[in-house]
Amino acid sequence: MDESVMASFWGPVTSTTELCEANYTHSSYIAEFYNTISNVPGILLALIGIINAVRQGFEKRFSALHLFNMILAVGSMLFHATLQLVWQQSDETPMVWEILLYMYVLYSPDWHYRSTMPTFLVLYGATFAVLHFFLRFGVMFKLHYVGLSLLCLPRMYKYYIQTKDHAAKRIAKLYVATLLLASVGWVVDRALCKKMTGWYINPQGHAWWHVLMGFNSYFANTFLMFCRAQQRGWNPCIEKMFGFLPYVKISKPEKKD
Repeated sequence: MDESVMASFWGPVTSTTELCEANYTHSSYIAEFYNTISNVPGILLALIGIINAVRQGFEKRFSALHLFNMILAVGSMLFHATLQLVWQQSDETPMVWEILLYMYVLYSPDWHYRSTMPTFLVLYGATFAVLHFFLRFGVMFKLHYVGLSLLCLPRMYKYYIQTKDHAAKRIAKLYVATLLLASVGWVVDRALCKKMTGWYINPQGHAWWHVLMGFNSYFANTFLMFCRAQQRGWNPCIEKMFGFLPYVKISKPEKKD
Protein backbone atom coordinates (compact mmCIF):
# COMPACT_ATOMS: atom_id res chain seq x y z
CA MET A 1 0.00 0.00 0.00
CA ASP A 2 1.64 3.21 -1.16
CA GLU A 3 1.75 5.65 1.74
CA SER A 4 5.48 5.85 2.20
CA VAL A 5 6.98 8.43 4.51
CA MET A 6 10.64 7.56 3.88
CA ALA A 7 12.81 7.27 0.79
CA SER A 8 12.89 3.76 -0.63
CA PHE A 9 16.26 2.02 -0.70
CA TRP A 10 14.87 -0.51 -3.22
CA GLY A 11 13.43 1.98 -5.70
CA PRO A 12 9.91 2.02 -7.16
CA VAL A 13 7.54 -0.84 -6.42
CA THR A 14 7.58 -3.41 -9.24
CA SER A 15 5.60 -6.25 -7.62
CA THR A 16 2.10 -6.99 -8.87
CA THR A 17 0.78 -7.34 -5.31
CA GLU A 18 0.82 -4.98 -2.35
CA LEU A 19 -0.78 -5.67 1.00
CA CYS A 20 -2.64 -3.42 3.40
CA GLU A 21 0.36 -1.89 5.13
CA ALA A 22 1.88 1.53 4.56
CA ASN A 23 5.29 1.33 2.89
CA TYR A 24 8.58 2.39 4.49
CA THR A 25 7.09 3.67 7.74
CA HIS A 26 9.84 2.21 9.96
CA SER A 27 12.90 1.94 7.74
CA SER A 28 13.98 2.90 4.25
CA TYR A 29 15.22 -0.70 3.86
CA ILE A 30 11.90 -2.43 4.70
CA ALA A 31 8.82 -1.66 2.62
CA GLU A 32 6.22 -3.58 4.65
CA PHE A 33 7.68 -3.80 8.14
CA TYR A 34 5.16 -6.07 9.89
CA ASN A 35 4.66 -8.30 6.87
CA THR A 36 8.44 -8.79 6.83
CA ILE A 37 9.22 -9.51 10.48
CA SER A 38 6.16 -11.74 10.88
CA ASN A 39 8.03 -14.45 8.96
CA VAL A 40 10.60 -14.84 11.76
CA PRO A 41 8.51 -17.33 13.82
CA GLY A 42 8.17 -19.57 10.76
CA ILE A 43 11.94 -19.59 10.26
CA LEU A 44 12.59 -20.47 13.91
CA LEU A 45 9.97 -23.23 13.90
CA ALA A 46 11.42 -24.68 10.69
CA LEU A 47 14.89 -24.68 12.28
CA ILE A 48 13.54 -26.54 15.32
CA GLY A 49 11.87 -29.03 12.99
CA ILE A 50 15.08 -29.63 11.01
CA ILE A 51 17.11 -30.22 14.17
CA ASN A 52 14.54 -32.69 15.51
CA ALA A 53 14.24 -34.55 12.20
CA VAL A 54 18.00 -34.89 11.76
CA ARG A 55 18.78 -35.67 15.41
CA GLN A 56 16.31 -38.55 15.53
CA GLY A 57 17.08 -39.94 12.11
CA PHE A 58 13.82 -39.28 10.30
CA GLU A 59 13.78 -39.73 6.54
CA LYS A 60 15.31 -36.86 4.58
CA ARG A 61 11.92 -35.86 3.18
CA PHE A 62 10.98 -34.37 6.56
CA SER A 63 14.17 -32.33 6.83
CA ALA A 64 13.36 -31.15 3.30
CA LEU A 65 9.82 -30.17 4.35
CA HIS A 66 11.09 -28.02 7.20
CA LEU A 67 13.82 -26.59 4.97
CA PHE A 68 11.24 -25.59 2.35
CA ASN A 69 9.19 -23.92 5.09
CA MET A 70 12.28 -21.88 5.95
CA ILE A 71 13.05 -21.04 2.31
CA LEU A 72 9.46 -19.92 1.82
CA ALA A 73 9.61 -17.68 4.90
CA VAL A 74 12.90 -16.12 3.77
CA GLY A 75 11.47 -15.55 0.28
CA SER A 76 8.42 -13.90 1.83
CA MET A 77 10.65 -11.62 3.91
CA LEU A 78 12.59 -10.54 0.83
CA PHE A 79 9.39 -9.87 -1.08
CA HIS A 80 7.70 -7.80 1.61
CA ALA A 81 10.91 -5.94 2.45
CA THR A 82 11.50 -4.88 -1.16
CA LEU A 83 8.19 -5.15 -3.06
CA GLN A 84 10.21 -6.09 -6.12
CA LEU A 85 8.82 -8.49 -8.72
CA VAL A 86 11.85 -10.78 -8.68
CA TRP A 87 11.44 -11.34 -4.94
CA GLN A 88 7.68 -11.72 -5.30
CA GLN A 89 8.38 -14.72 -7.50
CA SER A 90 10.94 -15.98 -4.97
CA ASP A 91 8.01 -16.07 -2.57
CA GLU A 92 5.37 -17.54 -4.87
CA THR A 93 7.33 -20.22 -6.73
CA PRO A 94 8.57 -21.97 -3.53
CA MET A 95 4.95 -22.02 -2.33
CA VAL A 96 4.12 -24.35 -5.23
CA TRP A 97 7.29 -26.41 -4.76
CA GLU A 98 6.46 -26.85 -1.09
CA ILE A 99 2.94 -28.13 -1.85
CA LEU A 100 4.40 -30.59 -4.38
CA LEU A 101 6.72 -31.89 -1.67
CA TYR A 102 3.77 -32.30 0.69
CA MET A 103 1.99 -34.29 -2.03
CA TYR A 104 5.02 -36.59 -2.28
CA VAL A 105 5.21 -37.12 1.48
CA LEU A 106 1.48 -37.78 1.72
CA TYR A 107 1.01 -40.10 -1.23
CA SER A 108 4.38 -41.82 -1.76
CA PRO A 109 3.93 -44.52 0.95
CA ASP A 110 1.12 -46.09 -1.12
CA TRP A 111 2.57 -45.35 -4.56
CA HIS A 112 3.73 -48.54 -6.24
CA TYR A 113 5.91 -46.97 -8.95
CA ARG A 114 8.45 -45.21 -6.76
CA SER A 115 10.40 -43.35 -9.43
CA THR A 116 7.45 -41.95 -11.37
CA MET A 117 6.03 -39.67 -8.66
CA PRO A 118 9.21 -37.73 -7.79
CA THR A 119 10.12 -37.47 -11.48
CA PHE A 120 6.70 -36.08 -12.37
CA LEU A 121 6.64 -33.64 -9.43
CA VAL A 122 10.13 -32.32 -10.20
CA LEU A 123 9.23 -31.76 -13.86
CA TYR A 124 5.93 -30.16 -12.86
CA GLY A 125 7.67 -27.81 -10.41
CA ALA A 126 10.36 -26.84 -12.93
CA THR A 127 7.78 -26.22 -15.66
CA PHE A 128 5.71 -24.05 -13.36
CA ALA A 129 8.75 -22.00 -12.33
CA VAL A 130 9.61 -21.24 -15.97
CA LEU A 131 6.03 -20.40 -16.96
CA HIS A 132 5.49 -18.22 -13.88
CA PHE A 133 8.73 -16.34 -14.57
CA PHE A 134 7.64 -15.39 -18.08
CA LEU A 135 3.84 -15.19 -17.77
CA ARG A 136 3.63 -13.77 -14.22
CA PHE A 137 0.42 -15.49 -13.15
CA GLY A 138 -1.84 -13.42 -10.94
CA VAL A 139 -5.25 -14.79 -10.01
CA MET A 140 -4.35 -18.04 -11.77
CA PHE A 141 -1.42 -18.50 -9.39
CA LYS A 142 -3.73 -18.26 -6.38
CA LEU A 143 -6.28 -20.66 -7.89
CA HIS A 144 -3.52 -23.07 -8.85
CA TYR A 145 -2.05 -22.99 -5.34
CA VAL A 146 -5.42 -23.54 -3.68
CA GLY A 147 -6.16 -26.42 -6.05
CA LEU A 148 -2.88 -28.17 -5.22
CA SER A 149 -3.49 -27.62 -1.50
CA LEU A 150 -6.94 -29.17 -1.72
CA LEU A 151 -5.41 -32.31 -3.24
CA CYS A 152 -3.50 -32.80 0.02
CA LEU A 153 -6.54 -32.67 2.30
CA PRO A 154 -8.07 -36.12 1.58
CA ARG A 155 -4.84 -37.91 2.56
CA MET A 156 -4.40 -35.69 5.64
CA TYR A 157 -7.93 -36.65 6.69
CA LYS A 158 -7.18 -40.33 6.08
CA TYR A 159 -4.14 -40.12 8.36
CA TYR A 160 -6.24 -38.32 10.96
CA ILE A 161 -8.95 -40.98 11.16
CA GLN A 162 -6.33 -43.76 11.18
CA THR A 163 -4.43 -42.20 14.08
CA LYS A 164 -5.59 -43.28 17.53
CA ASP A 165 -3.14 -41.20 19.58
CA HIS A 166 -5.01 -38.28 21.17
CA ALA A 167 -1.95 -36.01 21.33
CA ALA A 168 -1.29 -36.52 17.62
CA LYS A 169 -4.94 -35.83 16.80
CA ARG A 170 -4.67 -32.61 18.83
CA ILE A 171 -1.79 -31.50 16.58
CA ALA A 172 -3.94 -32.19 13.52
CA LYS A 173 -6.69 -30.04 15.03
CA LEU A 174 -4.16 -27.26 15.67
CA TYR A 175 -3.18 -27.54 12.00
CA VAL A 176 -6.80 -26.96 10.94
CA ALA A 177 -7.36 -24.17 13.49
CA THR A 178 -4.26 -22.20 12.47
CA LEU A 179 -5.16 -22.61 8.80
CA LEU A 180 -8.66 -21.22 9.36
CA LEU A 181 -7.48 -18.32 11.54
CA ALA A 182 -4.71 -17.46 9.07
CA SER A 183 -7.22 -17.49 6.20
CA VAL A 184 -9.45 -15.07 8.13
CA GLY A 185 -6.51 -12.70 8.55
CA TRP A 186 -5.66 -12.92 4.85
CA VAL A 187 -9.26 -12.30 3.73
CA VAL A 188 -9.79 -9.41 6.14
CA ASP A 189 -6.57 -7.76 5.00
CA ARG A 190 -7.63 -8.02 1.37
CA ALA A 191 -11.35 -7.26 1.68
CA LEU A 192 -11.33 -4.47 4.26
CA CYS A 193 -8.12 -2.67 3.33
CA LYS A 194 -9.80 0.59 2.27
CA LYS A 195 -11.78 0.75 5.51
CA MET A 196 -8.76 -0.10 7.66
CA THR A 197 -6.74 2.79 6.28
CA GLY A 198 -8.91 5.11 8.38
CA TRP A 199 -8.53 3.07 11.57
CA TYR A 200 -6.22 4.23 14.33
CA ILE A 201 -4.61 0.76 14.46
CA ASN A 202 -4.11 -1.51 11.48
CA PRO A 203 -4.76 -5.13 12.63
CA GLN A 204 -2.09 -6.35 10.16
CA GLY A 205 -4.11 -9.30 8.92
CA HIS A 206 -1.45 -10.43 6.46
CA ALA A 207 1.24 -10.37 9.13
CA TRP A 208 -0.95 -12.64 11.26
CA TRP A 209 -1.28 -14.87 8.20
CA HIS A 210 2.51 -15.28 8.21
CA VAL A 211 2.73 -16.01 11.93
CA LEU A 212 -0.13 -18.50 11.93
CA MET A 213 1.01 -20.23 8.73
CA GLY A 214 4.46 -20.67 10.28
CA PHE A 215 2.82 -22.62 13.11
CA ASN A 216 0.49 -24.31 10.63
CA SER A 217 3.40 -25.71 8.62
CA TYR A 218 5.14 -26.85 11.79
CA PHE A 219 2.00 -28.64 13.02
CA ALA A 220 1.49 -30.27 9.60
CA ASN A 221 5.06 -31.55 9.52
CA THR A 222 4.91 -32.80 13.11
CA PHE A 223 1.69 -34.70 12.47
CA LEU A 224 3.10 -36.25 9.29
CA MET A 225 6.29 -37.24 11.11
CA PHE A 226 4.19 -38.98 13.76
CA CYS A 227 2.16 -40.86 11.12
CA ARG A 228 5.28 -41.91 9.23
CA ALA A 229 6.95 -43.09 12.43
CA GLN A 230 3.90 -45.22 13.12
CA GLN A 231 4.13 -46.71 9.62
CA ARG A 232 7.79 -47.56 10.23
CA GLY A 233 7.15 -49.06 13.67
CA TRP A 234 9.25 -46.46 15.51
CA ASN A 235 6.95 -46.17 18.55
CA PRO A 236 6.33 -42.41 18.27
CA CYS A 237 5.01 -40.25 21.09
CA ILE A 238 4.32 -36.53 21.38
CA GLU A 239 6.51 -34.55 23.78
CA LYS A 240 6.52 -30.83 24.59
CA MET A 241 9.40 -28.45 24.01
CA PHE A 242 9.56 -25.32 26.18
CA GLY A 243 6.42 -26.65 27.85
CA PHE A 244 4.09 -25.90 24.92
CA LEU A 245 5.59 -26.77 21.51
CA PRO A 246 4.83 -30.36 20.45
CA TYR A 247 7.40 -32.54 18.73
CA VAL A 248 7.69 -36.23 17.86
CA LYS A 249 9.95 -38.46 19.90
CA ILE A 250 10.66 -41.90 18.48
CA SER A 251 12.20 -45.12 19.74
CA LYS A 252 13.50 -47.20 16.86
CA PRO A 253 13.68 -50.94 17.53
CA GLU A 254 17.22 -52.26 17.75
CA LYS A 255 18.44 -53.99 14.64
CA LYS A 256 19.04 -57.69 15.06
CA ASP A 257 22.41 -59.05 13.96
